[in-house]
Amino acid sequence: MKKSAPGSGPVIIKKYANRRLYNTESSSYITLEHLAAMTREGRDFKVVDAKTEEDITHNVLTQIIMEEEARGQTMLPVNFLRQLIALYGDSMQAMVPGYLEASMESFRRNHEQFKSAVEGAFANSPFAEIAKRNMAMFEAATQAFKPAGTGPAPAAKAPEASKDDEIAALKAELAKLQDKVAKL
Repeated sequence: MKKSAPGSGPVIIKKYANRRLYNTESSSYITLEHLAAMTREGRDFKVVDAKTEEDITHNVLTQIIMEEEARGQTMLPVNFLRQLIALYGDSMQAMVPGYLEASMESFRRNHEQFKSAVEGAFANSPFAEIAKRNMAMFEAATQAFKPAGTGPAPAAKAPEASKDDEIAALKAELAKLQDKVAKL
């Protein structure tokens, strides 16, 4: 979460005694939902107590997670939460934050790689070409059902040899696609 936005450094959010959050960058009051959105956008921010200037970012982020979980957006399984609670006071407690952070970073990288692989597999693949051909056939079929004079004239029938060539090409593309899917 080191992505900077307008200005340099993290956005300072002040939390007042009345529980209101004030974004010093935009000079406006915001909600926890705004902070969740900023987090998803990769915006770096720091939440401080308006009176004491104490950094309370951890507490506010935990509060956001609690609200998301309460809304039914559960991501933290009960067993995980029990294991996490059990680690408080344990001799390994100091190692847990670093381990969890490294695990989440690894998960994020794997997620991005998988997303890129899937997008790449379909971008310049037989699926794209098949979709174009399907659209052309659909347009030709709709033209055939239009009354005369409402659209372009139907195309002349292609010779049987070109249909066989097209079927062979589609079969070859399908085989290539199956190979790619198998590799994924």
